[in-house]
Amino acid sequence: MLDINYIRENRGQVEKAIINKGEEDASVVEKVIAADEAWRTKVHKGDMLRSESNTKSSKIGELMGKGEKEKAQAIIKETSAMKEQIKEIEEEVKSLRAERDTLLLKIPNVPHPSVPVGSTEEDNETFKTWGEPDESEWKKPHWELTERHGWVDFERGVKVTGAGFPFYVGPVAQLQRALINYFINEASKTGYTELQAPYFVNEDSARGTGQIPDKEDMMYVIPRDEFFTIPTAEVPVTNFHRDEIIEKKELPLKYVCHTPCWRREAGSYGKDVRGLNRLHQFDKVELVKIVKPEDSYDELESLRKHAESLLEALELPYRTLLMCTGDMGFTQSKKYDLEVWSPGQKRWLEVSSCSNFESFQARRMQLRYRKDEKEIEILHTLNGSGLALPRVVSAILEAYEEENGKVRVPEVLKPFFGRDYL
Repeated sequence: MLDINYIRENRGQVEKAIINKGEEDASVVEKVIAADEAWRTKVHKGDMLRSESNTKSSKIGELMGKGEKEKAQAIIKETSAMKEQIKEIEEEVKSLRAERDTLLLKIPNVPHPSVPVGSTEEDNETFKTWGEPDESEWKKPHWELTERHGWVDFERGVKVTGAGFPFYVGPVAQLQRALINYFINEASKTGYTELQAPYFVNEDSARGTGQIPDKEDMMYVIPRDEFFTIPTAEVPVTNFHRDEIIEKKELPLKYVCHTPCWRREAGSYGKDVRGLNRLHQFDKVELVKIVKPEDSYDELESLRKHAESLLEALELPYRTLLMCTGDMGFTQSKKYDLEVWSPGQKRWLEVSSCSNFESFQARRMQLRYRKDEKEIEILHTLNGSGLALPRVVSAILEAYEEENGKVRVPEVLKPFFGRDYL
């Protein structure tokens, strides 16, 4: 969330950010400032009353020593009443702070000045393109290829669980495992520490990274145990250091983590969800960075380049988009999307988002570092897919299929296969 002092001092900018992101009515800014003012006023009243009570209480001993018991008893009675008032004020302070903080959670992050203003995907800017998209007419979509070979079983997935939970069979299961190992190995070479994270998180963790109150409808919930299934490894990994103060010498912290991910994808339908395009359960290798504020935008570019390098090594044409304000998301200050070319579908498919959240998540999590002996500062967090698996798998199947129906193994994955074809 944003710092309340920043909101007070930059009200117009925050209101503009809300409008540009297409989020809740900007009147929430007025409400949160009013709630903060009410909280501050009540805190001040409590402090003044507490100070007055302490001053009066300090005289009781002196009066008793002088034998002025009646005056002392009068002060005792008066301060007892004041203590009750203070207790009531403390409850009001607690309630007012909760009201203010609830409103703060409804305010989105402010976009970086370099982010284009827009409301739809048409307003995103093409930042980079790599490779030549294969326009061959004979190329077929991956679902025809997997059905022909029996490599992905959607029907049995529906029987066992439901739509969006397919079985990967034989070579495609091996392909996904090879990609996971390759992505993790490449990240490890560049200084990322591998984590194995929990697949379920509690409410505090979901709130810390901004999944609630914003994306509740996208997550699966386990009511009995009050857990959420993770929509991405970003949630457990970024919360790994929640409520901690990191020593400066330990920064930057860089983690890579493979997990299955679960998303309800409510309202998804049509060609965009066919085959492996959009699943309720899928695997992803996630990259998370926790860095000093002054380094976060350089770290974002480094994160983007790493994700791009994976697609280049796989020889898959892609484009990188700089996302506009309305297509960026609630929590991000700046985001790049990487889209791989699908030869069989003749369109671009998103396989990675690389985002800088600045202090937005870290403030929710109280994730800080010791800047010097006296000063502690909120850190910046970043994350990116490195990469999401289903669409990379489908792009490889479509790109590496030969006219005879066989599918070649990408060169960088051959050490994991020990053969040239799936």
